[in-house]
Amino acid sequence: MPDPLDDRHRRTPEGAADELQEDRFLGDRDLTRWPSALGRWLVDLVHRISRALGPYLALVLVLTGGAAVAATTTWLASETYEAVTEADGVARLDRPLLQAMASLRSPWLDTAATAWTDVGGVIGMPVLAVTIMVVLAVRRRSWTPVILITAAGAGSLLMTVAGKDLTGRARPPLAEAVPPYEYSPSFPSGHTLNALVIAGVVAYLLMLRGHSGRTRALVVAAAATFALTIGLSRVFLGHHWFTDVLAAWFLGAGWLAVVVTAHRLYLTVVRRSVERPAGEQAGANR
Repeated sequence: MPDPLDDRHRRTPEGAADELQEDRFLGDRDLTRWPSALGRWLVDLVHRISRALGPYLALVLVLTGGAAVAATTTWLASETYEAVTEADGVARLDRPLLQAMASLRSPWLDTAATAWTDVGGVIGMPVLAVTIMVVLAVRRRSWTPVILITAAGAGSLLMTVAGKDLTGRARPPLAEAVPPYEYSPSFPSGHTLNALVIAGVVAYLLMLRGHSGRTRALVVAAAATFALTIGLSRVFLGHHWFTDVLAAWFLGAGWLAVVVTAHRLYLTVVRRSVERPAGEQAGANR
């Protein structure tokens, strides 16, 4: 008779059971419990996929589907955004806020803001993300940080490109910006979107291993401060309108929720894969 424990290891990645025990709880909340009917339906669907492909590939597939949804959401946001700006609704904040930020500028502050915004740029953000990803993957001895951070970054990049191509909104006038100037479309703010998503995913991974509420609160505060200040630096430097940054915060929060949900589904199917053979073994021993 085949050993159910051997079957467990065939269906779950090496070390996944240990990772489940480390990541299953966020504070007192069990991330593998789904009280809603929709949540349980998602779990059943992903579990069936996992039985065929394995938990890691199922996680990648869910994230790919989520990225498609996120890109569609970006398209819908761009359509709504154009309607709002044409009606001069939220956009009424853009010029007054840009002028208010410009009144605070000084040579040293401009230099500091430029250095800080570059952390969230096309060079700084990938270097930071890859460094953190490697450190977390080595410390955890798991591919999970690699999958989540890579997917988060790829999804936010897809959303940024989709938004810019769809709206083509012009940036603030160069006369009101701090060099070096940028010329790509303005909506949404890619720096802000990427900063929020990457910082959010890293914070989530750190919170899973945080042993105290204070530690988790500090991690959330640091991630939120990073995303907030990167966004504000874009307006301060005159590289984006405020509504570009505001949209990026909302879009980034939505995509971050998808990534976290995908990881919760992964943990849940691993739990099912581990617990089912254990139940079968208990039944065989009766």
